[in-house]
Amino acid sequence: MTVTVLGIRHHGPGSARSLCDALQHLQPDCILIEGPPEGEAILSLVASEQMQPPVALLVYAPDVPNKAAYYPFAIFSPEWQAIKFGLAAGIPVRFIDLPQTNWMAMDKVATATESETDPDPNSDQVLPTIPKDPLSWLAKAAGYSDGERWWEHMVEQRKDSTDVFEAILEAMTILRNEVPVRNDRMDPYREAYMRNSIRAAIKAGHQKIAVVCGAWHAPVLENMPAAKDDALILKGLPKMKVESTWIPWNHSRLSFASGYGAGVTSPGWYQHLWTYHDRIVERWMTLVARLLREEDLDASSAHAIEAVRLAETLSAMRERSAPGLIEIMEAIETVICNGNDIPLRLIHEKLIVGEVLGRVPDATPSVPVQRDLQREQKRLRLPAEASERILDLDLRKEIDLERSRLLHRLNLLNIPWGRLQNTKGKSGTFHEIWQLRWKPEYSLHLIDAGKWGKTVLEAAEGRAQEIAQSTDTLSKLTALLDAALLSDIKTTVDFIIKRVQCVAALAGDIGHLMDAIPDLVRVARYGNVRKTDIVSVENVIEGILARIWISLPSACSSINDDAAGTMFVRVVNVHSAINLLQVEDHSQNWLIALLKVADGASSHGLLAGRATRLLLEQRFFSIDEAARRLGFALSSATDARSAAVWIEGFLRGSGLLLIHDDGLWTIVDDWLNTLSVEKFSEILPLLKRTFSTFEPAERRQMGEKVVGEKRRSKQFEKPSDLNLERADSVLPVALKLLGIEL
Repeated sequence: MTVTVLGIRHHGPGSARSLCDALQHLQPDCILIEGPPEGEAILSLVASEQMQPPVALLVYAPDVPNKAAYYPFAIFSPEWQAIKFGLAAGIPVRFIDLPQTNWMAMDKVATATESETDPDPNSDQVLPTIPKDPLSWLAKAAGYSDGERWWEHMVEQRKDSTDVFEAILEAMTILRNEVPVRNDRMDPYREAYMRNSIRAAIKAGHQKIAVVCGAWHAPVLENMPAAKDDALILKGLPKMKVESTWIPWNHSRLSFASGYGAGVTSPGWYQHLWTYHDRIVERWMTLVARLLREEDLDASSAHAIEAVRLAETLSAMRERSAPGLIEIMEAIETVICNGNDIPLRLIHEKLIVGEVLGRVPDATPSVPVQRDLQREQKRLRLPAEASERILDLDLRKEIDLERSRLLHRLNLLNIPWGRLQNTKGKSGTFHEIWQLRWKPEYSLHLIDAGKWGKTVLEAAEGRAQEIAQSTDTLSKLTALLDAALLSDIKTTVDFIIKRVQCVAALAGDIGHLMDAIPDLVRVARYGNVRKTDIVSVENVIEGILARIWISLPSACSSINDDAAGTMFVRVVNVHSAINLLQVEDHSQNWLIALLKVADGASSHGLLAGRATRLLLEQRFFSIDEAARRLGFALSSATDARSAAVWIEGFLRGSGLLLIHDDGLWTIVDDWLNTLSVEKFSEILPLLKRTFSTFEPAERRQMGEKVVGEKRRSKQFEKPSDLNLERADSVLPVALKLLGIEL
């Protein structure tokens, strides 16, 4: 009986290739792999033709779905190749890591029995510790910048796999024995369970056992302590119910940047190393050149050839057996990108990391809402993709309308697969632009959504009703109503409307009422596009607007600058909403309310100025009336700061009125000329804030207008040396040339 421990690098193509060679040589009758035992029941799915890595084994607590563990696998992962080998050979394949039923329970109750021991800061010598990636220590000793690069050169690019696992075992043994280590608190439990699993395999009668585990764990599995010691460590561990399934994964989630601790920095590059066995650098440069040309960047065949030569030269200078990713990227930056690092970001995203999304078989265990989403994706021809893409929907088409509803429902379930974009440049209300990108964690969110219903529609209805029941904020309720109507969850809309009515009736703050209007009006205005019943929504709007008309003047009076700034935004939003609604009675009542604000002696200047501007835009005021009010606001009886605030309210966001109306321009110009230096310095920040809201073109036109007036004033001055008699003698000839008769 033999037990062979094969220490590997998670997601290392070189490790995977060496492991395949080792397994072929060993011909084991049992394979034990570092992984969650809960996943053994669904290991057979790996053999399915529909299974396309990268995928992840998801273990979650059904009672607490947000508590979950992911075990990702790529095609170049050694564990994945070990599973494939075992299934093809028809031999038992077992996962031997600490079960998540214990691990999650231990995290939940926080029953860590071993605390970390910190070195004494007062001692003469502070001992070094192993970082999270132990390979970085070996890399430092060998002169490499990090463990990833050291492992890539020593293992991943190795042509001969002979004795590689013996060398890894020796290195890890020395590292664990000779250097003080800051241990992970879970390692003793995990390694004890692994050893117990090996003992169980021996007891089951297997003669050739292959153990595939992370290189760090290999030494403690090769030399095992007494069974009773491990039994003592594992005694009395808490448990909780867990379930497991396979979910699609992507390369970006395999990278360290995603927060996955056992990840790699360059999964796309590693897949390239796994896929091709020869001319690796040349093939990579071809991919880079092709990618850059697709983005309309200059990348010729000559560029690619010279970049390969430079990468090989750099490798030789650094005494490397073959160019690594560092040498390759340095060559690309120098030869192809001409020293510009911006294209390198594209190469990193598209090639070094990659945008590959895996696929799992239809037979994979899943909750009903997951299966419903898969059916909807197939029916609506909306495949989940890891790469970002734009979806342009025409809501007049039934299939596009249904796609929109699905995406809105998923957003209600906290699954933002699609993000709605601004539709600037599209005519009408029938277009929606969505930005789509599927992320692996959405599968867990779907499992969580199962508590609200068995289909996406039922889950969205249940989620919306729960939010409505627990929310007392009017603006949140109206936003929810908008989302519910966009999602076409009709059975919940009536309930939300009743909640809006109840909360609005009790709302004493006009600000909350004003915040609710834009969403409600959008629902009422565009409801017909989505074939929704908007009569009840219009009734709610009418009731809220009636209260706003009554309360607006007092709400704009005797308030400080911060409150006025908040109310300014609300007034502008309500004004836009009422214009969108296009109901004559509502528009007239709103203008009357604005008139009261403009006339109010105690109205804040910012709001009085804006009310005047809005009344002018609606032609309730003539330009002469607006000029009169502006002149009154800027009169000597008004202090300079109050006048500046009034101007800000009147002009904020658009200076075109000031540019094109000479009367208003003159009033402001004259007022500025009357200010003393001290007063001007006092209000200058307010004026700068106002003018900063203008478009650059508007500010430029104002500057040109100021310069033009000075030039015109000089042009019309009578030159001191003009000879009128000589000018009179020329006049008849000039008139005749112009065909003018006097």
